[in-house]
Amino acid sequence: MLVGVPKEVKNHEYRVGMTPTSVRELVHNGHQVMVESRAGAGIGFDDHHYQEVGASIIGTAQEIFAKADMIVKVKEPLPAEYAMLKEGQILFTYLHLAPDLEQTEGLVKSGAICIAYETVTDRRGRLPLLGPMSEVAGRMSIQAGAHCLEKEQGGSGMLLGGVPGVPAAKVVVIGGGVAGTNAARMAMGLEAHVTVIDRNIERLYELDMQFGPMLNTIYSTVDAIEQRVVDADLVIGSVLIPGAAAPKLVTRDMVKAMRPGSVLVDIAIDQGGCFETSRPTTHDHPTYVEEGCVHYCVTNMPGAVARTSTFALNNATLPFTLALANKGSRQALAEDPHLRQGLNVAEGKITYKAVADAHGMAFTPPEEYLGISY
Repeated sequence: MLVGVPKEVKNHEYRVGMTPTSVRELVHNGHQVMVESRAGAGIGFDDHHYQEVGASIIGTAQEIFAKADMIVKVKEPLPAEYAMLKEGQILFTYLHLAPDLEQTEGLVKSGAICIAYETVTDRRGRLPLLGPMSEVAGRMSIQAGAHCLEKEQGGSGMLLGGVPGVPAAKVVVIGGGVAGTNAARMAMGLEAHVTVIDRNIERLYELDMQFGPMLNTIYSTVDAIEQRVVDADLVIGSVLIPGAAAPKLVTRDMVKAMRPGSVLVDIAIDQGGCFETSRPTTHDHPTYVEEGCVHYCVTNMPGAVARTSTFALNNATLPFTLALANKGSRQALAEDPHLRQGLNVAEGKITYKAVADAHGMAFTPPEEYLGISY
């Protein structure tokens, strides 16, 4: 198979779909790999690093999209990119389609086979390709939130961990999954007062056993969220419904009732955000003030630590990339029900129900598309 790796074009996105190590694995398995010139330059991978492991360096993304059987990226394609997709071409990347009608329609129109990292599952029902970036985003959310609390950033001028004789900040993490757990771990490490809110009692029990009295765990209700958010200095939104738009759990009225200069970091912004006052931001302009509170809603948070993120992502995606290249998309998807969960759009059909429901569009089960029993 001819695999193409274009340079990412999203604002301040320096991650790359494949490291030289990953490229070498594909070449070792008999495949050809094209990498756009300087695709990895932002994280220290020059063109010669790719050439040394057998890749061809291509001058433009247009040529890669025109020739490749499979495109491997990091972030969702922008309009100029999905306009270049071809019928039957495989696109393997993060998509986050539920809050993005324009991209969904563009991918449907392209006729491409679009597999989303964020909905691939494993035997335990986890999201192994989303997990590494959730770990990064969760950890980053606390350092971003701590920075935003500084007065010159528009915050209340509060040190997250306080000092002897002065109270530490109150941090509320909504959602106790991978991102939320990593956020809580970092906040506790900085000696903040941390509360995690989740509706999964079993998960709250696990967190309580893991962190003990350092962490306050609360069952999620509207009342519980309102009480803790209004009193918080820093709120982390890390709620996830796989493939679907995030629920708006923090209302505008709650934000309005918070102390001016409080901070909200919305990790769920890729899926539309879980704060009613959230709107997507970029690394160029990461924050804005709404209802007196600083909002950090960058849609590609892990891109700020692109080298760490790229290695972590490639560790998770490489086995699936190899399977798609070795077997072709139809066989790989038919044989692996976990990879099949990643199939969001296929040759003009929406094959992930949460995406179809989000946009009121027709849903085709992936098994029906593949012609296998289910």
